[in-house]
Amino acid sequence: MSKDAVFTMKLEPELRADFMAEAQASRRPASQVLRELMREFVERQRQAREYDQYFRRKVDAGRASMRVGRGRSNEEVEARFAARRAAVGQS
Repeated sequence: MSKDAVFTMKLEPELRADFMAEAQASRRPASQVLRELMREFVERQRQAREYDQYFRRKVDAGRASMRVGRGRSNEEVEARFAARRAAVGQS
């Protein structure tokens, strides 16, 4: 991958010094560490966005199911699983 872009940022001198020291202690160039951190950040953000979209679809599907009368109320679900827990406890 070509490394043509330059990224300039402002930060506290202490943070820069600590970061540079840790990068050196890990025997990796600071730029490599920053690229890794940026890639991890991008991936986490993508995963969070994908999960949010998935969750919204599930909620929308559940709401649609309730609107057409195929869903169960919280009370029905709680009663059903309380009965299951009781049956397991009696086994």
